Amino acid sequence: MSTASLARRRSGSAGSRASRAASQLVLYAVLVAGSIIMLYPLVWMLMASFKPDSEIFSSAGLWPDTWQPANYIKGWVDAGIESFGRYLGNSILLSVGAVIGNVLACSLAAFAFARLEFPFKRTAFVLMMVTIMLPAQVTIIPQFILFHALGWVNTYLPLLVPKFFATDAFFIFLMVQFIRGIPRDLDDAASLDGCNPGSIYGRIILPLLRPALVTTSIFTFLWTYNDFFSQLIYVSESRLFTVPLALRQFMDGTGQSEFGPMFAMSVVSLLPTLVLFLMFQRLIVDGISTSGLKG
Repeated sequence: MSTASLARRRSGSAGSRASRAASQLVLYAVLVAGSIIMLYPLVWMLMASFKPDSEIFSSAGLWPDTWQPANYIKGWVDAGIESFGRYLGNSILLSVGAVIGNVLACSLAAFAFARLEFPFKRTAFVLMMVTIMLPAQVTIIPQFILFHALGWVNTYLPLLVPKFFATDAFFIFLMVQFIRGIPRDLDDAASLDGCNPGSIYGRIILPLLRPALVTTSIFTFLWTYNDFFSQLIYVSESRLFTVPLALRQFMDGTGQSEFGPMFAMSVVSLLPTLVLFLMFQRLIVDGISTSGLKG
């Protein structure tokens, strides 16, 4: 090979490396800019939680001119009739109960659709999938009438009991897709050893379903924890209020709203979900990529 061709090859290789480096630099710049745009509202809320009410909307800067950490004390103590800690505990308790219901009921329903044979199985699965496209507002009135007749209004039962009847079709679909990826040879081997369908579910499927179960648990917790509409409809006593309802108490239609304490408690309310996401973010991605995208 001639010296000229070697020089051309080296220059071409150097040019391609420079081009890749430039592309990566542009990509990183776009990601950094997007991250700043996404994080700005959170940073603004954090800084506003240390400002007096008169400064929050009158000052354009992020950094407080007057630091007022007392917003956190006032928001925690004067959130309503109860302290904000009571409302935070209510939200966590309700969310954990919803997680238990969804994990148990949805995994059983998914196992039935993926492994068992019963009449009208395909029809039932299609009807279940149709409910995903049905807005919740369409069913809220008949559900309220039913729960009111049962005497469940102003309790957590309307928010918890449906979870134990596999009403979240999205999570059933997620687990069905995951179970379909588990070899049936494991079921056949367990059947030869004397396992019935219940044993196959408990001893074979459930342990292997861990990524999808973790995904279901995290999303159920987040959606229940942040839910405002359903809790507003069914809960009216202050002692039963959750975090979204407690934050609403800082807003007053007469113009006496306390924005500083409200932003302070908003920051506090983000901590459980932020910690949960940071602890299990890899399992969330694994659960979706290994179950929801399977054919």
